[in-house]
Formats: sequence, structure tokens, C-alpha cells
Amino acid sequence: MARVVGIDLGTSFSVVAAFDETGRPFIVPNKDDEKLTPSCVTRTGESSMEVGEYARRQWGNKPGSAAARFKRDMGTSTKFSIDGMQFTPTELSTLVLKKLVADTTAHLGSIDEVVVTIPANFAHEAREATLSAAKAAGLNVKYIINEPTAAALYYAYKNGGRLSGTYAVYDLGGGTFDISIIRVKDRDVEVISSNGISKLGGDDFDAALQRLVAVKYQKQTGKTLSPDEFTKNNAEEQKKSLSLRKQVTIKCERQLVDIRRDEFEEAISSLVAQTEMLCEATLDEANIGPGDVDGVILAGGSTRVPLVHDAVTRVFGQEPIATENPDEIVALGAAIYAAYKTDRTLLSPAQRSTIGRMKVSETTGKYFGTISLGMNTRRKEMEAVNNILISKGEKIPCSVTEPFFTVFEGQRAVNCQVTESASMETDPRFVKVIWRGELDLGEGRAAEQRIDVTFSYDENQIMKCSFTDVTRGQKTEVDLTLANASASNSGVIDKFLVE
Repeated sequence: MARVVGIDLGTSFSVVAAFDETGRPFIVPNKDDEKLTPSCVTRTGESSMEVGEYARRQWGNKPGSAAARFKRDMGTSTKFSIDGMQFTPTELSTLVLKKLVADTTAHLGSIDEVVVTIPANFAHEAREATLSAAKAAGLNVKYIINEPTAAALYYAYKNGGRLSGTYAVYDLGGGTFDISIIRVKDRDVEVISSNGISKLGGDDFDAALQRLVAVKYQKQTGKTLSPDEFTKNNAEEQKKSLSLRKQVTIKCERQLVDIRRDEFEEAISSLVAQTEMLCEATLDEANIGPGDVDGVILAGGSTRVPLVHDAVTRVFGQEPIATENPDEIVALGAAIYAAYKTDRTLLSPAQRSTIGRMKVSETTGKYFGTISLGMNTRRKEMEAVNNILISKGEKIPCSVTEPFFTVFEGQRAVNCQVTESASMETDPRFVKVIWRGELDLGEGRAAEQRIDVTFSYDENQIMKCSFTDVTRGQKTEVDLTLANASASNSGVIDKFLVE
């Protein structure tokens, strides 16, 4: 029997789930017998690192001695310092994944295949970085899945085929926010539309509470509150308390500071309002209204905040579904997806029975195009234009080929570019170029030579592109899946032992 697992590599906490012989997903505890592992890293010696609760405490009390919240910067050049040593988000994620692997194999004995979840709003570079971290951790990751889709998949499974209709998945975790509109029929899950904010979540709520406490402390004492007196970890714990009670009393430098829930809600109201506006925009994008939504599924620990619950109810005109632990459902759905995508002959009869009744269909989350020269008929001059080949919302996997033509007689090469954008943008100034290359045309070519451009978007939502000179059969192509997979500190990571 294949041992397949799903990993929710979270901003604040990470979770592992497996698919048992009876066809049911379950959470795999870490070595401390906890279901959630803090996504925090610290050094414990010259050649060892520690991931988990101890690192979380270090990060809250001595920020320079630990790193956290690096998921928000996946795919960027941002560096995080641990005792003066620099790490990229990919390297830190690799260490977290190695810790999860070690704890999981201690329970299960082995892991055959893994599905790792990612926010639906992750840009191409962040998806590449996630896959690179998984590969560096020694994981056999064949597929990734968007977090809202994984949550919906678990709910579809949990309800035994009784879900039917259009659902919204509101996923607000420690660092990111996603909203997806999903159509469910029995255990079939089809994504209609997704949007998100890459830096909005519980961490921002914690920071707002820290600021609120500092302001009240200064009003009461006339002094500036030291960050060491009310740390990030303190803020996270008090935020949880404010979800359960109307007021908390916080001791700061022998001074008692009272914080009411309504004060905290006012401090985070603009953040929650951003999620409301994005929900409304996503409904419009899906061409439906709140009344067309049959249920709202909550995922992510930050959905426990009462103001968030109220906002979801207000936008969709109904109480959200919150019958499961929102911290766990993404990993559970990923475990189901891992079994769904693996070789069915390796599954037990019960597993095959469960998976055989499922179907998952994702859509593209961005617009992808290429830049070419075209004639501006009004100004009678050539100008650059971004040409969309794959639109947002296309079912994947998908592949598109479009013909383009050279401009000048004697043109020696074609500049090949792949662009990404959040809207159907034709102006090259407002799109992101995610890859550049060149196609050699040789000498003595006439104008208007055909160049075929093919974009393929695979089930991991990664672009594969080719630019083909039809006349000569020459081709420039790129597999963007791991195009930027090299890690500057890979040797350093390898020498560290994760405890």
C-alpha cells in the first residue's frame, strides 16, 4: 500500500495528514505529539537547527535568534537572519519540511508521495520556491494544490457526497488570505474563481494588537513600551483570548493594561475590510451574487476571530460552515488529493473506493502572455503589446499555441518573454516578466517569418513555454517549474541537522 501524505506548509504552523488503509485522512502528530508544528527556525549550535515550539518562543522573545513568517516572502530575494547567519525563505522552508518529514516517518515508517499546499494567490516564483524547498527536503512531490481547493475537497469528502452546489472557501491563516468560489457535486470539486492577498493574516492582527497595547500603555504612563514587554508571542496569545472573552488585562512593566475586544476589532477593521472587498470582487468575477452561494467554508486559524466571522456572515448573508478544526482541514484535503493523484494500483481497496468517487478541477489564477511589436494605427508607429495567451480562470491542465511573425527583413533573433498579470493587461509596463530568452533566426531572413508560441499550464500550475521558428524548426523553450531552483546556501542547509 502506498503511503501518501499531504503537507500544509503554513505561515504560522505546518500540518501533516496521511491517508489510512480505510480511506480516511488523519493528522500525523509531531514528535511532541502535537498536531501543529510552528513554522519557526532557530539555531541550537554550530551545526544544528531546531524547528518547532522552542524556535517559536525564541522568535517571540529574541527575534534575531530565530526566523518565522518567511512563507510570505517565498520566491523573493528577502533574507532572514538567525544569529547573524542569512537564510532565504526557500532554505528555511526546507528546514521546516525536513522536520515534518522526520516526525512523520517516525510515526508512519515511510513516505511514498507528498502533496504540498500553497495559497491560491501565490505568484509563479513562490510556487517554484515551494517546489524547490520540497525537493531539497528529499520529498517526492509530484503535485501541489491550492489551499482553498484542499479545504473544499476535505469538506466534500467529509459530507459523504451530500454537498451539491456553489460554495465559497474563505481561507485566512497566519500570513495569507485566499477566497475561492468552488462548485461541488457529490465529491467532485471544480474551482470557478480564486483571488488572494499574499501578506494579510493573523500575523497582521498580532502586530495591530501590539500597537494598540503600546498606545494605551503610553497614555497611562507617559512612557514608551519596550517591545520585549509585549512580544509577538504575547500578542498571539492575547488575540486568542479576545476571541473567547470581551476583555483581557495585560501586565506590562508592572502596569496593567485593559484591552477590550471592540478596541481590538477597531484596530484590525481595515484588514478585515480588505478581505470583504476581495470576496465581493471574486463573486463578481464568478458572475454570481451572495445569494447564489450555498455555503461558506472556513479555513485557517484566523477565522476564529469573531470580527472575521461577522464579516463573512455580512458579505455572504449566511452563517459560515465551521464544523471542523480550521487549522487542519487544508492538510486533510491535501492527503486526500495525494491519494487521488497517486497510482491507484498501490492503494488499498478501501482507499480506491474513496478516491474513485472524486474529481478535482483547478483553474488558472493569473493571466499569462508574451510581448510582441504591433502597429499602432492611430499613431502609425510600432509599439510593444502584451498578448494574453492563457487567461485567468482557464481549467487546467491547458495548452495554447498562437502564431506571431517577425517584423524586419534580416531580423536575426526574437526576444522571448513570458509575462504574468492579475488582470487582462495589454500594456507591458503593468505586467511582470517572469522569464526572458532569445530565439536565433540565422541570417538573410525575410520579414513576416512565423514564430509559434506555446504556453502549457500543468496540474502543478506551473508554466512551460516554447518559441518555435516554424521555417527552420529551431526552438527556444523553458520549463519554469524549477527554473530558479538553485539555492545559494544549499551546502549550508545540508550540513545542518534539524532536531
